[in-house]
Amino acid sequence: MTIKNISGVLLAATLLAGCAAPKTLYNWDHYQTTLYQYYQQDGVSTEQQIATLNQTVETSRAKNKAVPPGLHAQLSLLYAKSGRPDQAFTEFNTEKRLFPESARFMDFLMAKDKGSFK
Repeated sequence: MTIKNISGVLLAATLLAGCAAPKTLYNWDHYQTTLYQYYQQDGVSTEQQIATLNQTVETSRAKNKAVPPGLHAQLSLLYAKSGRPDQAFTEFNTEKRLFPESARFMDFLMAKDKGSFK
């Protein structure tokens, strides 16, 4: 094998290694799609969105990856919208526990909407 051939093989290997999918900290799964559906109100029911987000949580556990920031907060809004305040507050508190930087905002949402959850 010549130096030229070895260089070509190394170049090809380097390029292929660069094409590998990056490892991510979070399992985004269907979170972004569900969030888009929520704001577009495109006919996907609240119950379907809840099921999809819960599936993302389960998939994250199975893959041993974290759920992305905001997923539990979104889930809590969906639970509140469907008339399940206890589950909404559980999800708000889960978001606070997983992402402490969101605590003030989660507290604000819980205090603001406490009357509308019941």
